[in-house]
Amino acid sequence: MNAVFYPFHLCQESTLHHLLQLYESLHFRDFMALQLTPLVGTTAFPDRMGDYYPELLRTGRIIQGHQVSGPMNGEMIKGIDRDLADTQWRSIFHEALVHDYRFQRGLFDKSKLRSTTQEASEIKSLLSTLAETEWINYGFQVDTIKTLSRSAHSPQDGPTFEYGWALLKTSASLLYTIQLCHTLDSVAVTDSRAHHQLLTQTCRRDSVYLRNVYLDPKDGKEHIASLGDMSPKDSGRAG
Repeated sequence: MNAVFYPFHLCQESTLHHLLQLYESLHFRDFMALQLTPLVGTTAFPDRMGDYYPELLRTGRIIQGHQVSGPMNGEMIKGIDRDLADTQWRSIFHEALVHDYRFQRGLFDKSKLRSTTQEASEIKSLLSTLAETEWINYGFQVDTIKTLSRSAHSPQDGPTFEYGWALLKTSASLLYTIQLCHTLDSVAVTDSRAHHQLLTQTCRRDSVYLRNVYLDPKDGKEHIASLGDMSPKDSGRAG
């Protein structure tokens, strides 16, 4: 059995060793460089898991190069909008954004989250603002976030854009996971509890077939959610 690691393009060495004991091959995506508008997006990092483990890449235990970048198509936008309109999904996201450091560093520059520079202070101040519970009920949609991106650097709209942009990136990474798993006929596996919960909620809500595995990084134990009654070929709402 093969697995797609999500939502990141790299994983910890301990997680990799655990997963290689459970799965024949592990698929890794390239860094997700989303294009929100022609002028706004994320910049890709060129590193891949195979750069650090060339022998595993050579023997096929690691498979890489799956592209998850560029502008979003219509189905992806619809899937993101469903996540953003889902109160339960939003609550899981908000809890992780406030309390899960690893979740935060997937959305913000980890080198600045724990430094003492002025830029780090600004990010910490932003995170404090984004921790307010009112954000859970704010009516975000992809079009809303695109509009906000035009004034992303203003004191008034900046935090709203950052929260919406974090929502969008998180949702897109999970919808790409569903697409990859169905294309590759593979299990979804992560060592991030929050992302596992979010993907589980998306699949349950949209009746998407997926075997979704959370590997506890502390003890290597699996927690499995097998979702949906459809075969992957029959699931038409993967995002």
